[in-house]
Amino acid sequence: MILNNIWEGFPKKSKGPSVTMLLDTRTSKELKIEFTKDEMLKEHRTPFPIMIEIFEGEISFTAEGRTHHLERGHIISLEANVPHSLLAVQNSIVRLTLSKRDTIERVKKIDNK
Repeated sequence: MILNNIWEGFPKKSKGPSVTMLLDTRTSKELKIEFTKDEMLKEHRTPFPIMIEIFEGEISFTAEGRTHHLERGHIISLEANVPHSLLAVQNSIVRLTLSKRDTIERVKKIDNK
């Protein structure tokens, strides 16, 4: 069993989206990404499918030329290699589910400027 708390360390202290490993299981990696209002992850692609769940706040999620307004409780999945971006409309906490083969380092390196 692995246990963690998504609220631990909240609110973030650093500038720019904060990426933290929540769980590293046999089948997936669960990350917490904290955004301050107006912070973003610029358009990028993932090598594996992902799932995003909004725990707190609101984000604009753009993929395949469409922007989706996601609020607390929304979950969205995305196939590999689809260009997408996220913009925090409010201070937000997002849970990102990665393939076991993906890395937290890749997520931390996404250009946010």
